[in-house]
This record gives sequence, structure tokens and C-alpha cells, in this order.
Amino acid sequence: MMKMKSKIKGFTLVELLIAVAIVAILGAVAFPAYTDFVARSNRTEAQRELLRIANLQEQLYIDTRSYTADMESLGLDSDPFTTENGHYTIDAALADGGFVLTATASAQQKANDSSCPTLSVSDTGQKLPATNCWEQ
Repeated sequence: MMKMKSKIKGFTLVELLIAVAIVAILGAVAFPAYTDFVARSNRTEAQRELLRIANLQEQLYIDTRSYTADMESLGLDSDPFTTENGHYTIDAALADGGFVLTATASAQQKANDSSCPTLSVSDTGQKLPATNCWEQ
């Protein structure tokens, strides 16, 4: 007489709830770190474009002995200039014979990166704000 034992295959409800709880905890830790990483990555786009446009301003100064507030005269497609992925708009202002380029975050970028809503660079190379927005 053989007893037939049938093995039940599957998960119990408790095991499933434990797995869901672990995934939720990992997600709660990982998601804010991920959004911070994405926001800082988008910020580098503004930094790169500010320095590139500052270089264009210096090239224009060599040619004409003056800076410009018109981004289109630098060969860019719009004034104010919108970065490639649309996270920032960049505009120029003239002051004391020099220029200041300012990148302003879009609404979505500003929500994700509230500590650095604007970045700027001047003709002297001064980068503002200096604290934590321009990673050295």
C-alpha cells in the first residue's frame, strides 16, 4: 500500500507578501536616487551648452570686438536658445562690456532639480551658483 503524497507547487500568500514588501522597500530607496541622478545628468547638458555658447561669444568678440545678447547672431537656432533635450533655455545679457549667459530649467527639470533652477557663466568665467551646481 503506497500512499500517494501530492506536492503542492506554488507560493503561499505570506511568501508572496514578503516578496512584494522587499520589492517595495527597494523601490522606495532606489527611485529617489534615480531621479536625483537623472536631474544631475540633465544639468550637465546646461553646463555643456553654457560653456559652448560662451566660446561662441568669445569668437564673436575676436571678430567684431563686441558681445551680443542675440543668440541667433551666434549661429544658434532661436533666442532664447533651447537645449537639445529641452530641459533648459539659455539667454544672454550684456553688462559692463561683458556678457552673462543664464540657463533656466524647464518646469519638469525645476521640479526634479529644485536646488539649481538656474545656472550662469560670465565672460570672466565666473560660474554661478557656485555651491553644488557646478560639479568640480
